Amino acid sequence: MNDINLKILEKLDILVKLTTLNIVKDKDFKEQAKLLSTVGFRPKEIADLLGTTANSVRVTLSRIRKSMDKNKKGDLNE
Repeated sequence: MNDINLKILEKLDILVKLTTLNIVKDKDFKEQAKLLSTVGFRPKEIADLLGTTANSVRVTLSRIRKSMDKNKKGDLNE
């Protein structure tokens, strides 16, 4: 890949991050992590965007998944 393509990719990466931050800015951390994960960001990328650790993001996403699993099981029992 040549230098021009690399510069374009770097600029696009910045634009994606800025747009993403604008979308999640009024949400709480849990909702931010969920939205960013849903659109394909990895925990490390989410952590970098939100100024936290990847471990914190992983724990939050795990708790969200567990909560969703419990809700699905509860629906089946009703």
